[in-house]
Amino acid sequence: MAISVFDLFSIGIGPSSSHTVGPMRAARMFVTRLKKDGVLAQTASVRAELFGSLGATGHGHGTPKAVLLGLEGHSPRTVNVETADDEVERIRRTGRLRLLGAEIGDVHEIAFDEPNQLILHRRRSLPYHANGMTLFAYDTAGTPLLEKTYYSVGGGFVVDEDAVGEDRIKLDDTVLKYPFRSGDEMLRLANETGLSISSLMLENEKAWRTEDEIREGLLEIWRVMQSCVSRGMSREGILPGGLRVKRRAASTARQLRTEGDPMLHRSEWATIYAMAVNEENAAGGRVVTAPTNGAAGVLPAVLHYYMNFVPGADEDGVVRFLLAAGAIGMLFKENASISGAEVGCQGEVGSACSMAAGALAEVLGGTPEQVENAAEIGMEHNLGLTCDPVGGLVQIPCIERNGMAAVKAVTAARMAMRGDGSHKVSLDKVIKTMKETGADMKVKYKETARGGLAVNVIEC
Repeated sequence: MAISVFDLFSIGIGPSSSHTVGPMRAARMFVTRLKKDGVLAQTASVRAELFGSLGATGHGHGTPKAVLLGLEGHSPRTVNVETADDEVERIRRTGRLRLLGAEIGDVHEIAFDEPNQLILHRRRSLPYHANGMTLFAYDTAGTPLLEKTYYSVGGGFVVDEDAVGEDRIKLDDTVLKYPFRSGDEMLRLANETGLSISSLMLENEKAWRTEDEIREGLLEIWRVMQSCVSRGMSREGILPGGLRVKRRAASTARQLRTEGDPMLHRSEWATIYAMAVNEENAAGGRVVTAPTNGAAGVLPAVLHYYMNFVPGADEDGVVRFLLAAGAIGMLFKENASISGAEVGCQGEVGSACSMAAGALAEVLGGTPEQVENAAEIGMEHNLGLTCDPVGGLVQIPCIERNGMAAVKAVTAARMAMRGDGSHKVSLDKVIKTMKETGADMKVKYKETARGGLAVNVIEC
């Protein structure tokens, strides 16, 4: 099984990779299947049912909006974030859906009654994952044309019911030059070949793309990250959703700019970069899933820290940073989970912190052992982190949590660089512990908004 860095870092739309990006992809997959099967023109009605965490916190995460856009053929990567709300408002105002209309010229329009045809089951779950959804299509006589169940398993990854039981990710049998599925294997290959972690990952990525394509693709991801930080640091106002959370990145950045040498405030800048991204994410803006939307601010923040505060930083370093982060993220995806609904926020912000810490150590000149050590430190000190979003929104505590994780990642990398890479607890053991901790964690702390801060904070 092979995972590409471009599987882990994808360009999408906020506020949630598992609740927005995944369901949009699933809905689009469903209507694309209708077209492939030759029954799109016969489709007179569709119904979508959301289960588990999708049903419990779907409204706060924008899941109904994502499903509607997906049914109209929109993709998270290309949907116009400036007009998406208008598109959804049109559907709700007219009671009409244009199935796959964003993709094909011939618009097949059907009636759609959202309250009765897009159902959120707040306390029902499907058996294989907390983020499940089933879609149905019928002809004019009410005869079923297609029924498919999809699971949004974190980071925007989607599988249908045919894939469950095999694994939680789409199988890819691409033969890699240096395959590894554990931190120990990664270190062994690095020592045998003399390659860095990013170079190992680069050689594996060449199984899918040329080196020029890899570089350009990663720099495009970096450009989107930069744009997201820039937008987040220039926009003010109140975030949508009812909690009336005020954007803070822009005003805080203004304050810091008046306080002299930015080098004296490096940690605060890292926090602001992360908060800027997650404020954009909460507003439904364009972000890079890294490895999830809820944790999308950590890697861009640490990358900005690298570019702005590390002497000699350049685009080659950006490429190496993202490759190393991808190598570490792959280990979490394969051996545990990056889904808050499955293992809590330790799988989202914790994984992102670990990835960013290892990646920063890589571009600071760390050995493979120091990179692995940094990643281990980053995860070890996020173990047990719950996912209890207030109001089911990716705002409290998510925005600040990304800022805190960015600073943790920088600290973890710096700690690892002060050592020789030897340490008592391996990255593999921490990943295993994270998975077991997630299994032991009560459901109310795993993205259901039924425990923790979500029930102890008085909403004003």
